This record gives sequence, C-alpha cells and structure tokens, in this order.
Amino acid sequence: MKDYFNYTGKNCVVTGASSGMGKATVEMLVDLGANVYALDLNECTVPGIKEFHKCNLANKKEIDEIFAKLPEKIDAFFGVAGLSGSKTDYMTTFNCNYTANMYITLNYLKTRMQKGDAIVFVTSTAGLNWKQFKKEQNKVVHAKTWEEVEKIIEPLARTAPATFAYMYSKRCLSQFACEQAVELGKLGIRINNVMPGSTDTGMKDEFEKMAGGPEALLAETGVAHRLATSEEMAYPIVFLNSEMASFISGVDLCVDSADACLKTLKIKKDREAVPATNKFILKMASKMMKKQAYLEGK
Repeated sequence: MKDYFNYTGKNCVVTGASSGMGKATVEMLVDLGANVYALDLNECTVPGIKEFHKCNLANKKEIDEIFAKLPEKIDAFFGVAGLSGSKTDYMTTFNCNYTANMYITLNYLKTRMQKGDAIVFVTSTAGLNWKQFKKEQNKVVHAKTWEEVEKIIEPLARTAPATFAYMYSKRCLSQFACEQAVELGKLGIRINNVMPGSTDTGMKDEFEKMAGGPEALLAETGVAHRLATSEEMAYPIVFLNSEMASFISGVDLCVDSADACLKTLKIKKDREAVPATNKFILKMASKMMKKQAYLEGK
C-alpha cells in the first residue's frame, strides 16, 4: 500500500507535545514512521519518539539551546503549544503563543527547511477575526526580532488582562502565517493554520472559566453540541503537513463543527468580534475579572 502521507523517516518537531492535541499529534506521527522531536515543559512519554527536549517556549534563550540540539534538516514543524492566559501573565502568554513561533520560523525553519517541507500552527477560532483587526496586529506581525515584539507588547502587558493576550496572540499568529505563506512559498515551503474550536484537553477548565462556565463553552461547539477530542484536532494538523496536502498553503482551517458558519449566517453572535487592544474594552474586562475573582474568593 502506498504511503500517501509520506512521513516515514521525516524529521518532525512538535511543540506542546506532552498533552492534548500535541500528544495526539505525536502519537499519530510515530505511527506514521516519523522521527519525532518532542518539545514541552512536561515530559513527553509517548513511546517511539526520537527525542524529548524540555523547553519553555516563552523563553528565547531556551529555544536557542534546544534548536542547537535538533537536526539541521527539519521536514515538518508543528507549533501546537499554547497558553490561555488564565494561569500565566500577559507577556508569557503572548510569547508562548506568538513570539516563539515567529522567532522559530524566521531564525530556524527558514534555513533548516527546503522545498516540499511544511509548517502548521495551531492558532484558534479566537484568531478568526484577524483580517478585521489587521491594524491592531500589523506592528507586531511586521516586527522581525523577539525584543522588538516585546517592546511593542510591553504597554499591554502592564495593563491588560492576560486572557486578552490569548486572542491577540492567536490573531497575530494567523496573520503571520498568511504573510509567511507568501514569503516562504518562494522557497517551496508551505505554511498553514489549524483553528480549533472548543476541545476537551487539559486546558478545558481554563477555557470554561474564560467562557463563563461549562454550558457557555458548549455553546461554542457548533452543530456538534459537544467538545471535540484531541484526536479530532490532531487529524487535520497531521494532514496539513503531509504530502496529501502538498498544494495547500496559506489556509486557515477552522475545525469547529460549523460554529463559524453559525456566526457568519448571524444565527449566533460572535462574541470575539471585538478589538483585542482597545483601552476601554480592556479596562472593562479587567474590572469584570477582578469582580469575578472577588466573588469566587468570598
């Protein structure tokens, strides 16, 4: 039988490899014969991986140290790691979700990949409105260094709720991938986004809290009326970096059981169609979060 995915013997780097979508992605890649290099803060225990490297993706120095140990030739990169901002500060959340992927792409993947290789980022349905709010994102997305991004983000990091870093970082990453699909396309390298809807992962409790409770999170699951499994997100992630998707690049693949369709058709309200850096909205959000924290502490 022909190996249509053609991962056999390929060097694949997966971030966020120890749980949820990342772990499911690693398991599939191992089954498909790939050499998997797993990156995460927590140990990846999937049998059959080539190497595990402990790495804090919000830390530039650690990324440099790890990539010094990874193969000079990388065939596929899976940027799955992400933080909700529920348990981390604004800058840490933003750096893990956006800056790390930007930095790795421009400083490592661009030189370690060649024609036919591919990148997939796991953004989020929170990033769906990136085209509408490009003015908010342009300065960040067009920054070329880690330090430049942090300088732009620093004022927000001092004043905005960290959960807003989640939406903003995912929008920036979605735009970055679109622009890099054109730039890296000149080298024959593909790049795509997977935008997961509500999924049953280790971060489910954090997203339930951000949404306003379990029922509110379920309301964001489209026509399925249930949370997706990690495997249901890993399937399209693995597909997009495979040879089966060799003519697909620059795509935002929304995996949300038609939830975006419900919003497009005005059947339901898009609660995330708001600016991510508007001072008034951030101030109101901060007040609401403080009030919620106070009520939970009583």
